[in-house]
Amino acid sequence: MRICVFLSANDLADRYTRPAREFAELMGKGGHTLVWGGSDTGLMKVVADGVQETGGRLVGVSVEFLAAKARPGADEMVITRDLAERKRLLLEKADAVVVMVGGTGTLDEATEILELKKHGHTDKPVVLLNTAGFYDGLKEQFRRMEEEGFLPVPLSSLVFFAEEPVGALAYLEGTQGAV
Repeated sequence: MRICVFLSANDLADRYTRPAREFAELMGKGGHTLVWGGSDTGLMKVVADGVQETGGRLVGVSVEFLAAKARPGADEMVITRDLAERKRLLLEKADAVVVMVGGTGTLDEATEILELKKHGHTDKPVVLLNTAGFYDGLKEQFRRMEEEGFLPVPLSSLVFFAEEPVGALAYLEGTQGAV
C-alpha cells in the first residue's frame, strides 16, 4: 500500500518521534511505500528513516522553496512549483492517508483530504494518529461539527482516530480490499 503521511518537518520531543518511528518501521516491515513531503529534516526524516531501514520504499513530493531540504536517496522525488500542486500529487500517489502531529501545513493537508471525502471526491481511508493526545481538541471539534449538523456524512466515514501506531496500520491494512 502507498501511504501518504502528513506530518511536521520540525525536530520534536521523544513522545512524538518514538511513535512516528514505530509506525514507520511497521510500514517498512509490511512492505508499504511512504508517500510524504520529501523533507530530510525533523519528524519527516524520522519516518523516512524508519520506513527505508525496514525495507519500505520512499516517494517524496517536495516544493521548490523547500527543495534544498529534500531527502537524497528516496526511491522517487518530485519537486512541485507550489503547495497546491504538492498536495494534489501527494494524494494522487497514495492509497491511504495518515495524519501525524504537525503544524498549520499538516492541518491544511488533513482538512483538504477530509473535505474531498465529505464531497465524495475520494474514498481513500484517512487515519488521524492522535499521538500523546495531540489531536484531542481537534477530535472534539470534529465531534461537535457532527453533532451540530455541520457534517453531511458521519464523522466515522471521514476519518479513523487511532491512539497507537499499530492500530493505525491495522485499520489501513483492514481497508485494503475495500479501497
